[in-house]
Amino acid sequence: MNTVHDTATLGPGAEIGHYAVILKNVRIGANCRIGHGVVIHPDTVIGNNVRIDDHAVLGKEPMRARVIAIQQGQNLPPLEIGDNTLVGAGATLYRGARIGKDALIADYASVREESAVGDMTIVGRGAVVENRVTVGSRCKLETGAFISAYSEIGNGCLVGPQVTVTNDNYMGRTEERKQHYKGITICDGGRVGANATLLPGRTIQPDGVAAAGSVVTRDIPPRKIVAGVPARYLRDVPTEQLLENQ
Repeated sequence: MNTVHDTATLGPGAEIGHYAVILKNVRIGANCRIGHGVVIHPDTVIGNNVRIDDHAVLGKEPMRARVIAIQQGQNLPPLEIGDNTLVGAGATLYRGARIGKDALIADYASVREESAVGDMTIVGRGAVVENRVTVGSRCKLETGAFISAYSEIGNGCLVGPQVTVTNDNYMGRTEERKQHYKGITICDGGRVGANATLLPGRTIQPDGVAAAGSVVTRDIPPRKIVAGVPARYLRDVPTEQLLENQ
């Protein structure tokens, strides 16, 4: 048995699994497949040919802890999901997020409020995109990656499994920290290897690379590979690996 609010609209050919909950003013496009136990919160907009797997939660309002340091947005716009996108089982997409066309949000991944994921981008299994993050088109955020708030990722970037991005040099102490929050910037074609850690405010310039396991404490110049703890110059990026040659 499903619960579908009488103000919700379903496009032609849309299919809904068992025990789904679709709340007021939800708009679902044509030929969508909504899995079992999916919850779609009010006003969510879903494009055509979108597949939502079992127990995903769409359009969730963020929780507002009294002690949270990052000011949360008010009057968030609806969650929007573009055409032909796939959303995996147990994924959570928050109100105020925007997901592009032909994207993949894998099982148990989450995309927070006021964040955007571009066309043809993959957010891997269990990966977390925190609030106020932008991710460009044709990117891949692999399994377990953590992208902290106030980060920017360009087009054609790769973030390897279990990468950690940070945004607080004060590690949660002093009120001054609230004036200096800054995630990281990965410019077009930037890549980060598995288990690397990027410290707050660092920039990976176009086609820059942080090797697996590195700790990035300084900006990475264009087309350079850095490695180690702390990360230092290793060599130039091979020409055949540059984004312009793909």
